[in-house]
Amino acid sequence: MSKTNDSISQRTFDAIVIGSGISGGWAAKELTEKGLKTLVLERGRDVQHLKDYPTTNMMPWEFEHRGQVPLEITDENPVVSRCYAFREDAMHFFVKDKEHPYVQDKPFDWIRGYQVGGKSLLWARQTQRWSDFDFEGPARDGFAVDWPIRYKDLAPWYSHVEKFAGIAGNKDGLDMLPDGEFLPALELNDVEKYFQGVVGKNYKDRHVIFGRCAHLTEPQQIHLDQGRAQCQNRVLCQRGCPFGGYFSSNSSTLPWAARTGNLTLRPDSVAQEIIFDDKQNKATGVRVIDAKTKQVIEYYAKVIFVNAGALNTNLLLLNSVSQRFPEGIGNDSGVLGKYVAFHNYRARVSGSFNDFKDVYTEGRRPSSAYLPRFRNVYRQETGFLRGYAAGFSAGRGTHRDTSGFGEGLKEQLMKKELGGWHVGSHMMGETIPKESNYVRLDKSQKDAWGMPLLKVNIDYDDNDEKMVKDYHEQMTEMFTKAGFTDIRVSDSKQAPGLDIHEMGGARMGHDPKTSVLNKWNQLHDCHNVFVTDGACMTSTSTQNPSLTYMALTARAVDYAVGQLKKNEL
Repeated sequence: MSKTNDSISQRTFDAIVIGSGISGGWAAKELTEKGLKTLVLERGRDVQHLKDYPTTNMMPWEFEHRGQVPLEITDENPVVSRCYAFREDAMHFFVKDKEHPYVQDKPFDWIRGYQVGGKSLLWARQTQRWSDFDFEGPARDGFAVDWPIRYKDLAPWYSHVEKFAGIAGNKDGLDMLPDGEFLPALELNDVEKYFQGVVGKNYKDRHVIFGRCAHLTEPQQIHLDQGRAQCQNRVLCQRGCPFGGYFSSNSSTLPWAARTGNLTLRPDSVAQEIIFDDKQNKATGVRVIDAKTKQVIEYYAKVIFVNAGALNTNLLLLNSVSQRFPEGIGNDSGVLGKYVAFHNYRARVSGSFNDFKDVYTEGRRPSSAYLPRFRNVYRQETGFLRGYAAGFSAGRGTHRDTSGFGEGLKEQLMKKELGGWHVGSHMMGETIPKESNYVRLDKSQKDAWGMPLLKVNIDYDDNDEKMVKDYHEQMTEMFTKAGFTDIRVSDSKQAPGLDIHEMGGARMGHDPKTSVLNKWNQLHDCHNVFVTDGACMTSTSTQNPSLTYMALTARAVDYAVGQLKKNEL
């Protein structure tokens, strides 16, 4: 990967990608493969595959605090410490609250990873395609605006990214969750299979399947060519995988882009604004602040892909002002920063199971069971719009007798006794994009690099509350039919954001008056700027969104390069 210097010619590229996470990595791969000299700007530090995973092979006793985060650190980081993966083995991949503040008009837990690879090092690796039920949802239900694309537009691009990334799953034949290009799935355990059978017997419209995930269960040649190997089921993914067993920008797309000779990667580069030339009526480059020296540098390109992460992308676009765009680049509609949505992960149901005492689980597995959305799919059947998916897992623990002391205690600790089965489910609910859910720039407060702080005003609504209630009722009913006992429902009441699936603000749409991007993820009002991360999403569906970001990115790059060749950008 080459380095940049101060001459204009050597600061000029065919394409610039802002952000190196899941979508930015894909933009880099696709652009460089198509022959474009591409600069990738990453605001965080460099993290290289293998080299920069300091904890990946550490044993539990090698951690000073046995994996726990010291109280002093959690007290200093009340937001990020709520994240399930913020532990001693991976906290170096998370943004600390003090270092990158933002303004919460309403409580919002903004979980970020500022480094090369972004949160692709930390994601939960769940990968489901959208269906036309999802793309047609806004038009059918009357919220948000109509998606300018349908499943057929994205289907070949789903296949394109799945083959390269490596997705484990089964051909389930479900119209609400299209099948993809799958590696062999991992196996459900006996109680999960039992629950699968109970649900299938009692409900025609509900299905329990293996949760499709970005893990190499059986690497193909394309994965070996990337230098990746089979997933070892260590379930230490948040540390960075030395095998490349799960998909990340660091192990896959960025090294692949580097091999073309067309990639320049510049870490420690805070994108300040996209430069718009009023005379040329297009963007000409990106103004960058060096994260370490605070030096301002400009880079130039014919096409710009914005993949900074949904909320940071909104911040950058809003901060990119000019005579032509006084309210932010591409914001003639005035909707930039508005209609932000997320996933509702508040609700859970748990229980016990006293059967299947002759079997148990052994080893680890990076995914479990998944129930695709079953509410309001074919018709509006509830008092709330849209629906939810659900995770499901079952396990059986062991316990030891810790009473007594001396030799007797030692003997007791060597004897493990199997406990009963525990079962659990969590909700993944779709929230409705609303104008009242927005982000904007703070007019007075700035960060250490002179960027305005982002103000976040995002909250739940009555639709979300009704959905939580329905999930609790329906999952309790399914658990009861399965003979589970000690069934307990819970609502964490966690703030939006902890789902880490924030979307929208620069949504796609048909009409430039009500949307920011067209069907090619291209700014309606500035055609050489593309947005293909979570900011582009018109609605959220219930599926984990990363696979859709990847597919949208590959599709948009293909279109952008075609337009460049026609001299139409």
